[in-house]
Amino acid sequence: MKKTLTRSLLAAAFVTASAFAATAQETPECIAPANPGGGWDFTCRQIGKILQDEGLIDKTMQVVNRAGGGGGVAFAEVVNKRGHDDNLIVAASSATATRLAQGAYPGNTTDQVRWLAAIGADYGVIAVAADSKIETLPQLLDKLKADPGSVAIAGGSAVGGWDHLKVLIAANAYGIEDVRKVKYIAFDGGGEAVTQLLAGSVQAFTGDISEAKGFVDSGDIRVLAVLSPERLDGAFADFPTAREQGVDAIGANWRGFYAPGGMSDAAYDAWVEKLSTLYASDEWKQVMEANGLAPLDLQGAAFQQFVTDSVAQIQSISRDIGIIK
Repeated sequence: MKKTLTRSLLAAAFVTASAFAATAQETPECIAPANPGGGWDFTCRQIGKILQDEGLIDKTMQVVNRAGGGGGVAFAEVVNKRGHDDNLIVAASSATATRLAQGAYPGNTTDQVRWLAAIGADYGVIAVAADSKIETLPQLLDKLKADPGSVAIAGGSAVGGWDHLKVLIAANAYGIEDVRKVKYIAFDGGGEAVTQLLAGSVQAFTGDISEAKGFVDSGDIRVLAVLSPERLDGAFADFPTAREQGVDAIGANWRGFYAPGGMSDAAYDAWVEKLSTLYASDEWKQVMEANGLAPLDLQGAAFQQFVTDSVAQIQSISRDIGIIK
């Protein structure tokens, strides 16, 4: 009887240990809710690399691109199919909050996921192809004011999303009364939007400075304005702000992560700690400086409240400019 009991206990212990080992060995995954080349893709890949460089994860982060619906496809997958995955994080931004604020993820709400941490703020830009005859933001907005249909502007978020809102905020600030006439074309990520700009399909691009920088460095696009309160430092010091051109428009896109709503408390706390440690690292500070990211240090409950407040604010803006009633 004792031998049988001992064998049973050993077997149970072996099964428990095996299950623990299998969980510990699972590959961490980051979903980028857009095609490669945009801000969400940048967020997943940079964070995954640094988490491994800093020894915060044992395996290479698997980055999975789930484009569609301005992030809605990824959000629905996490809520409906992966609600208890302890090894999954998802890149998010002001674009995510915008779509949630406007009810663009049918049946989905902010509280269906757990918000982990912010890792910086990415100021918006409005840009044109390098060979464009449009040289300033007022010139672009004058064209929009005279004939809204003559200028198509591409962005990496859905219609009514954060990229779209940035253009509408600038147009509204410039005195364009019916901003709903502004022609905005949505693509699945900033990379695709810039490709269409270079192909001549659209006349301008709206996105974030981190996703625009590579195209500026390659000489493909020219930034008309950064939507920051004042000029950024370092490699971005030559980019004029909208404000200094007489357009009082500010657009900061926070970047961060959410996790499945059913993630265990232990896993949630561990991810919050990992991202907090990463945020304080010298390597991440260098990435922020190189890509024009402004500081935004929020984790756990503080970030959860920040997102809730952001959604409320964006709902108010969206009503003001006629996106929602």
